[in-house]
Amino acid sequence: MREITFMQATLEALSEEMAKNPKIFVMGEGIGKRGGNFNTTKGLFDLYGPDRLCDTPICERGFVGLAAGAAMTGTRPVIDFMFADFILDAAGEIINQIAKIQYMSGGRLKAPVLLRGCIGIGHSAGTHHSGSYYPMYAHFPGLRVVVPSNAYDAKGLLKQSLNSNDPVLFLEHKSLLTKKCPVPEEEFLIPFGKARIVQKGADVTVVALAMMVHQTLEVCKQLEGEGVSVELIDPRTVAPMDIETILDSVHKTGRLLIVDETFAPCGIGAEIAAQVNDRGFDDLDAPIRRLNGAHSPTPYSPPLEAAVVPQPDRIAQEIRDLMAE
Repeated sequence: MREITFMQATLEALSEEMAKNPKIFVMGEGIGKRGGNFNTTKGLFDLYGPDRLCDTPICERGFVGLAAGAAMTGTRPVIDFMFADFILDAAGEIINQIAKIQYMSGGRLKAPVLLRGCIGIGHSAGTHHSGSYYPMYAHFPGLRVVVPSNAYDAKGLLKQSLNSNDPVLFLEHKSLLTKKCPVPEEEFLIPFGKARIVQKGADVTVVALAMMVHQTLEVCKQLEGEGVSVELIDPRTVAPMDIETILDSVHKTGRLLIVDETFAPCGIGAEIAAQVNDRGFDDLDAPIRRLNGAHSPTPYSPPLEAAVVPQPDRIAQEIRDLMAE
């Protein structure tokens, strides 16, 4: 099977769906002739023109509100934010309008708005360009929140998002955009709420998200040499969250570590831990552990930037400590 990058996979998915569905159009800053800050729309302007690749001024709340209205008329807007930090400028439109309109209209109006942007710490991007925010959006009913960790999942989940009648936050870790993996050329979609078992194991379950999937994989072979078998699970979507796959794994291993770059307070790890504690307490042989990024603004300095996110050596030590419980 061919290997392509995360960036190529999402561009391919968007291009294929735009060819099939003339109701899909894209709005954002620099997504027209320039092709987007991360090449998210590269080449599409030549195919579909300014009516479907709409460059916008810097007015996030304005064009997200426009997308909300357009979606109610039957179109499928794609909002490209470049960085997910800027989605916060339109939080009122997303949370109070887009997420609620299907309920408020008794199902008569749909809101198939796709909101995409890069997340994650890395590349000395600073605190205004390094946020992730998926725990925040997972809190609100009406939103689908997607956090893929590889090109295969990114293509399948973006296609699913472009065929959904629900609003979707599609969040792409910027450190993963150039990573390659096998992606088939034939059509495929990945349903929301279905986790991926990245690696099977018997001794400890690790749930990791986005870049942390790759950081954890780095230490799995090392730990195997120490006699520790890790089962690694990537949720892929955090709203809905596939708790059943996590519970099945914990039933087998008896131990759970959640590794997440975002802040610990009120985070995804806390939600997973609470649900496993409620429904799988009798399967646990040790307390659930969480490993998160530092609860601080993101520094510019590369050494400090590396210090505020979980690194492979720290993940390995957390697993060793959990095994020693």
